[in-house]
Amino acid sequence: MDVDVFVAAHLGEWQRLEQLVRRRRLSGAEADEMVGLYQRAATHLSVVRTRFPDPALVGWLSSLVARGRSAVVGAPAPSWRAVARFATEAFPVAVYGAWRWWAGTAAGFLTVSLGMMFYLARHPELQAKLGTPAEIQQLVGHDFADYYSANPAQSFAAQVWINNAQVAAGTLILGITVLGGLWVLLTNAANVGVLGGLMIGTGHAGLFFGLISPHGILELTAVFVAAGAGLKLGWAWIDPGPLPRTQSLANAGRVAITIAVGLVGVLAVSGVIEAFVTPSGLPTWARIGIGVVAEAAFLSYVIIFGRRAGRAGVTGDLEPGLAGDAVPVA
Repeated sequence: MDVDVFVAAHLGEWQRLEQLVRRRRLSGAEADEMVGLYQRAATHLSVVRTRFPDPALVGWLSSLVARGRSAVVGAPAPSWRAVARFATEAFPVAVYGAWRWWAGTAAGFLTVSLGMMFYLARHPELQAKLGTPAEIQQLVGHDFADYYSANPAQSFAAQVWINNAQVAAGTLILGITVLGGLWVLLTNAANVGVLGGLMIGTGHAGLFFGLISPHGILELTAVFVAAGAGLKLGWAWIDPGPLPRTQSLANAGRVAITIAVGLVGVLAVSGVIEAFVTPSGLPTWARIGIGVVAEAAFLSYVIIFGRRAGRAGVTGDLEPGLAGDAVPVA
């Protein structure tokens, strides 16, 4: 079929749809007509993109379909309501729904890091292969503690937030490859294990856990959640279930983005604790207590709000009007 013939056959429907989307009020019959015209226009747009990729026609039809979608689903709610829905429904239910993935990630990470940590601490000959006695003493006696107080708290908090966001983003993005996400986790688990092994093996266990625990509990949880979401995303295209692989991946990808956006705030809290609480003069028990309270607050928030939203049918995905349209299949 020629593009001119196709346009001539459907131009009347497109013009009618354009008339209806411009009206502020519609009768019941006109509203039904607009929905039908919008659905057909969406199908026509798919046909044009596939068979007649004329830039001007594609652009005009895309605009018309977008305006039709807006008219059909209604205007979005005020931004503050969207933010409230995200904070009380979308983010916690997305994290809650992926709990098996990030709990498994946490178990694997802690098994590797703690295993390496205590094995290295009990074998001085292995410690000697990692550096000279002077280098190890510099690390455990000065560098590790100085790291938390070498820069002003405000700039250090920003630096920490950026670094943690990069690690979380790396595990989430590379999780789609599965092996890439696992490699990032294994690398970080090994780094923690080696550092902890050197600190414990040289008699600095109290300093190590006293400095890493206040912020590290929440920080690692955020990384585990990001990694779990990434691995779940990767599994969505390996085993899509009853859905087409592309749709399964798209659904999981939108939920993963919801988690990524929410973790920005979680990592910000972790960064503030690391910059202001970890190097503070508070007793060790108080600093660790703040970290435990922050972790308990986050998990309680996810469980309470996530379970409630899940029972209400929320999945963490975008609302139907924002998630995009599927072209009808005969």
